Amino acid sequence: MNSEESKEENNEEGLFEHYRFNVDPGQVPVRIDKFLMDRIANTSRNKIQIAAKNGSILVDNKVVKQNYKIKPSDVISIVLPYPVRNVELIPENIPLNIHYEDEEVILVNKPTNMVVHPGYANYTGTLINALLYHFENLPKHNDDEHGRPGLVHRIDKNTSGLLVIAKTENALSHLAKQFFDHSTERKYYALVWGDIEEAGTIEGHIGRSLKNRKVMTVFPDADYGKHAITHYKPIQRFGLVTLIECELETGRTHQIRVHLKHIGHPLFNDLEYGGDKIIKGGGAQSYKKFINNCFSLLDGQALHAKSLGFNHPKTNEKVHFESKLPDSWEELLKKWNNYTSDMRN
Repeated sequence: MNSEESKEENNEEGLFEHYRFNVDPGQVPVRIDKFLMDRIANTSRNKIQIAAKNGSILVDNKVVKQNYKIKPSDVISIVLPYPVRNVELIPENIPLNIHYEDEEVILVNKPTNMVVHPGYANYTGTLINALLYHFENLPKHNDDEHGRPGLVHRIDKNTSGLLVIAKTENALSHLAKQFFDHSTERKYYALVWGDIEEAGTIEGHIGRSLKNRKVMTVFPDADYGKHAITHYKPIQRFGLVTLIECELETGRTHQIRVHLKHIGHPLFNDLEYGGDKIIKGGGAQSYKKFINNCFSLLDGQALHAKSLGFNHPKTNEKVHFESKLPDSWEELLKKWNNYTSDMRN
């Protein structure tokens, strides 16, 4: 008997996928790991069993183990890390700013102007190339070594800050479920155009622009794009720009950049979303020179992945990590402090 299947790719950087099966009324009892093995391509029984161990297999919205015997009309869902792309990955000896590392995970403080994963026009020099070299030079502890970095989230090329990468199959499955469920805690610092006086929440479906497929936009129609929520609050106000903290409730492509532009506060120096022009302030030559000097400090938009919290794959205990702002940011904020001080005097 055949079962009805549907597959959803979570839009959070396309790094994990969600399968849903409606079991046929005539289905005979069979172990759920065998049932899923027969229906999901590019996977293994070991990966499915690891998914079960980490609570990623549900029947009628309840977590089950790999030896559960399916019954007619069961509704089965499973979250799996997305199959690795068919791209030749070359280890490269590129320096890494490692924030934390143990046998299961590694946290890296990514600089701006660095692509996370090899792809079109960026097959070398990426974070993954650097991590592969790092992994190859680590001592192997057991047979469960993942062998290659396991991505569960990304940040844009010109965004700096914290990324967690799985080192084992268990960590990859465990973290993928957390990112899929949006149970991780992620906070970003952003310098945006305009004066933001109070905290707020932006809610709006995000999808690819119908005019320019390279950028994203907010759609008022819920039938297009994917639901996205960003919380924000001011950290330091400079009058013409504001340093804010953003907390992601979802994780859509370019989410913070798109949402802030949507409410009229694009990120400072954001080329793709209009923040690389003078939006607030006068047209005096001295002011233009000041802004251009500020722009020159940044390789891209003023966005930094400041903190990251998740349940550790081995202990399941909550862990939290904070990163310091890049030196370029410190200089940028110092310039704005001096500028606003001079304006008041």
